Amino acid sequence: MKAINIKGRLFDLSVPQVMGIVNITPDSFFAASRKRADEGLIARCRQIIDEGGSMIDLGAQSTTPTSSFLSAKEEGERLMPALKLIRKEFPDAILSIDTFYSDIAKQAVEEYGADIINDISGGQIDDRMFSVVAQLQVPYVLMHMRGVPQTMQKMTDYDDLIQDILFYFSERKAKLNLLGVNDVIIDPGFGFSKTLSQNYELMALLKYFHIFEEPMLVGISRKSMIYKLLECSPEESLNGTSVLNTVALLSGASILRVHDVKEAVECVKIVNRITQYDQ
Repeated sequence: MKAINIKGRLFDLSVPQVMGIVNITPDSFFAASRKRADEGLIARCRQIIDEGGSMIDLGAQSTTPTSSFLSAKEEGERLMPALKLIRKEFPDAILSIDTFYSDIAKQAVEEYGADIINDISGGQIDDRMFSVVAQLQVPYVLMHMRGVPQTMQKMTDYDDLIQDILFYFSERKAKLNLLGVNDVIIDPGFGFSKTLSQNYELMALLKYFHIFEEPMLVGISRKSMIYKLLECSPEESLNGTSVLNTVALLSGASILRVHDVKEAVECVKIVNRITQYDQ
């Protein structure tokens, strides 16, 4: 059974789960996901839960190539009031914190009971992240990226895309395990340090990431790999998102990180029904 340990309780991932995105940023690429006012924030979280999402991923730092880094202090000032509000309103919700700062991870877990740390940099931006996560003993989403969001699209030259990414995960997962981090979730990092063609190659070959025997998170919701291929806007890319979420589930994804929870939950339900005949 695929499972992660959340505060001493095994959380089953044998049926894929849906993680709803909440961006507390003024410049997120998808406008409908930006919720800064308290009322809108609570409504968005309630929508995620009501539509069948089992996790809420809260982020205060934009990771688009045109964004500017917030300092840890600035990120905390934006994130912590929202986290406090959400935890008060939804005390039992599984909250994932999208951050690459170890100080933010530590504060979010210790003061507000955050459950998961989701680090797009795989510990590369803040070299204390791995040791802090080990100390906190929370599940850690290890994502593949080269460079930082502002430089990542210039770092797409691989000797062998899949082998290079597998080596990255092998090396970094070993470091985490050595420190005592046992709940690692693999995120191949769609859209990060990858060209449009490389994103589709990665999607086609997701099965290779099962060698790590860890849950896999896939986040392709309304990303440019969809709307550039289909020559549409992020707002028009829901159908393409559902198609790729379905492909990811058929390739063994355990968590879908999405803007549109209802549609992703429907993908899970349909794929789960199909795969029950192929056990």
